[in-house]
Amino acid sequence: MQSTELPRKLSLLDALSIVVGIVIGGGIFLVPNLVARNLTSSTSILSVWIFAGVVSFFGALACAELGAAFPATGGQYVFLREAYGPLGGFLCGWTMFVVARTAQVSWMAVTLSLYVSYFVPLNPIMSKLVGVAAILIFAAINYRGVSGGALVQKSFTFAKVAGLLIIICGALLYRGGVAASTPAVEIPFSFPHFGVALIACLLAYDGWVQVSFVAGEIKNPNRNILLALALGVGACIAIYMLANVAYMRVLSIPEIAASDHVGAAAAERVLGPIGGSLVALIITMSIIGTINGCFLTSPRIYFAQARDGLFFAKFGEVHPRFQTPAFAIAAQAVWSIVLLLSGTYETLMDYAMFALWVFYGLMVLGVILLRRSRPELPRPYRMWGYPVTPVLFLAVTLYFVGNTLVTRPGPSLAGLGLIATGVPVYFLWRRRN
Repeated sequence: MQSTELPRKLSLLDALSIVVGIVIGGGIFLVPNLVARNLTSSTSILSVWIFAGVVSFFGALACAELGAAFPATGGQYVFLREAYGPLGGFLCGWTMFVVARTAQVSWMAVTLSLYVSYFVPLNPIMSKLVGVAAILIFAAINYRGVSGGALVQKSFTFAKVAGLLIIICGALLYRGGVAASTPAVEIPFSFPHFGVALIACLLAYDGWVQVSFVAGEIKNPNRNILLALALGVGACIAIYMLANVAYMRVLSIPEIAASDHVGAAAAERVLGPIGGSLVALIITMSIIGTINGCFLTSPRIYFAQARDGLFFAKFGEVHPRFQTPAFAIAAQAVWSIVLLLSGTYETLMDYAMFALWVFYGLMVLGVILLRRSRPELPRPYRMWGYPVTPVLFLAVTLYFVGNTLVTRPGPSLAGLGLIATGVPVYFLWRRRN
């Protein structure tokens, strides 16, 4: 008999590799530059990374409570549907498919081609072909089975973490000392500068929520969703802290502030010319892990939405042989390629980051609302530190959203507009069904 549900095949290690593999991308090699431009002491630099990590950890704990209470495919979409009704869930799914996750895939595919060109020269047409090929390859892997996608995720997560640890250990054992450089221009500590650095660090930690999308396919979800989120985000915090300590071990803060490729600069000083190649290889593996993770997780949102009758029914079908949301995966690949070839992915990604944080805030607020509206709901895990921890996350979210509205009103309002376009679509869909 044909299965109509997605089987639970993902282990704790699979879920953990999704969290670490999606979160650790190119940010740790690039963001320290922006942080050092706004904070000029090692104490304040490490403090902002710790604070951003703790805030992300609190968000992950909120996601874990909701994931244990609703261990269903679709994750964040399901949480918002339960907290705010079908419209709230639909707007999340609509934004994810039309812009957020598809533009993310396109942007990562283009970035992958840039790093491939570090090893093999590519002209503009070849770069686009490499990006399209990457999308098709990882869509095909995940189309043919969740186990194959999970194996790729574990392999590239392990490889990039191992590569990062090589650079970190090399820097910590480096005996050359920090090279002489122009003294730093002292910037008095201020909350605006700290806020700019905080937003950059929060973006470097982004991606932990995506493990919730496959909650319906994780074995023993009541236990493993919490462990994957807690251990995964905790590991990312530790790796990011070690990386920053390693950078400051071999580079002065002015050098970090002046370098657009901090990771490569540190690796080249420690390992010589091979260091730059190693960093390019690690970033390439990081991007591959993120692209694969997007195809392993994001189509489950459209699948769950279609099962609720709020998207094309084809998206809710399970492949009879591969037991995957095959059409949803294929559709994400096609739309991502369209965005890549049209060149709109970068602008849309800029808009989407604002929208994603709006939904993060609504998700964490949903923990509070559901505690009040549905106290009888079985909660195998209750968020640690409640209500202080969700309130702190919400305060940072309000700062993130408010600051972005003030400093970048164009992309912010465009992000809100993209969410709003889903309202008439939702009512048309409800009327149709």
